[in-house]
Amino acid sequence: MIVCKNIHKKYGEVEVLKGVNLHIKKGEIVAIVGPSGAGKTTLLQILGTLDKPLATQNFNLCLNDNSVKNLSDKQLSSFRNNHIGFIFQFHQLLPEFTALENVCIPAFIGKKSKKETEKRAKEILDFLGLSHRMNHKPNELSGGEQQRVAVARALINNPAVILADEPSGNLDSESAKNLHELFFKLRDEYGQTFVLVTHNEELAAMADRKLTMKDGVIV
Repeated sequence: MIVCKNIHKKYGEVEVLKGVNLHIKKGEIVAIVGPSGAGKTTLLQILGTLDKPLATQNFNLCLNDNSVKNLSDKQLSSFRNNHIGFIFQFHQLLPEFTALENVCIPAFIGKKSKKETEKRAKEILDFLGLSHRMNHKPNELSGGEQQRVAVARALINNPAVILADEPSGNLDSESAKNLHELFFKLRDEYGQTFVLVTHNEELAAMADRKLTMKDGVIV
C-alpha cells in the first residue's frame, strides 16, 4: 500500500529526513511517534505528496501501487485528490460553508456530480453521527463535531490512504477518545489505511503498529 525507500529531505542546510524506509500494508493503522523535530510531519507531507523528497539515488515512493516520484505537479494534484485523505490538528473547515458543503469540496474539486457527492456526504455524516448537524456552519459546532466533519471531508473521495497529523491534539480527552475509536470503526467499515502522526500515547498504543522517529530516521 505504502512503500518508501531512501527518503531524504533538507531545508537549507538542515537535513530533516535521513534515508527513511517504510512499508505499510493495506488496511493497517500505523502510528508514528517521536520527539518534536524528529521529522514526523515532514515525512507525512511527503507521503501525502504535499512536499517532495530529495531526488537521491535509489529513492522511491509508492502509494496504492502507484509510483509518484516522476509525476508532474498537475498529476500529483489529481493523484492526491483521488487517493489520499488528510486530517489535521486544526480542522481547517471553511467558516462560510455548512458542514455538508465543507465535506463536498474535495469531490467538487475532482469534478464529481453534485447529486452523487451530496448523497455520499450525507451518508458519511450520518455514519459519523452528524446527520442532525450537516446544515450547521463550523462556528455552530463543537470542537469534536468540527473534527468529525474534517474526517468526513477526508473520506468523501473514498481515498485508499488517510494521513492524520496530530488529529486529536486540539480536542478534550473525551472527544479525543471518540475520535480514536472512530478511526478503527472507519477502517473496519471502509478498509482504508491510516498513518497517524501523534504525541498521544493512548492513540499510538491502539494502532496496529507504532513506529518511532528520531533524528530523521525510523528507529
